[in-house]
Amino acid sequence: MKDYSLADDCAICTVSSTINRACACPGKLSRWFDSNAQSLAPLFPRLLLAYEFGEAGLEKLNGDNWFADLSFPFPVSLLPADVSWTLATGLEIIAPVALVLGLATRFFSLALMLLTVVAIAAVHWPAEWHGLAELWKGYAITDQGYGNYKLPLMYLLMLSSLLLSGSGRLSVDFWLKSLSIADKTIHNQR
Repeated sequence: MKDYSLADDCAICTVSSTINRACACPGKLSRWFDSNAQSLAPLFPRLLLAYEFGEAGLEKLNGDNWFADLSFPFPVSLLPADVSWTLATGLEIIAPVALVLGLATRFFSLALMLLTVVAIAAVHWPAEWHGLAELWKGYAITDQGYGNYKLPLMYLLMLSSLLLSGSGRLSVDFWLKSLSIADKTIHNQR
């Protein structure tokens, strides 16, 4: 029978303690992110979407109206092409500024979602498809005759996240909400 000395016992304790600390790290890290960084998460899609929609808006602002060549879904089809162009351009210029600031994030997310759905229907959806296999070919970044709805679908998902979560801590929305709560607290204390 082996006789464990105090030195062996300490080595086992040290290894065991190190393993326990290492196993606890992911939980501690997760709790730190939950309490300190979770509300910063909406900032990243806000900035990315602001860039993408802002770029599209500037292209429209400096380009020619090509909406007359498209077939829009109802009720957008009731608008003249010039009005649709102006509305889309205006939204794609104003909404990115609001997203960067985190101002009315849910409103502008919903507005951009509607714009994106119209864009998918009018531009990115395949003109013809005869089954899910053909439709799936349109889930691409490059257009090879089957549509090109991958990127707008990604935008829709990111916008949905902002619609549901709000703008996060680094935003005008958060600041206005905190002012409103502080005002109510002061009012209730009187």
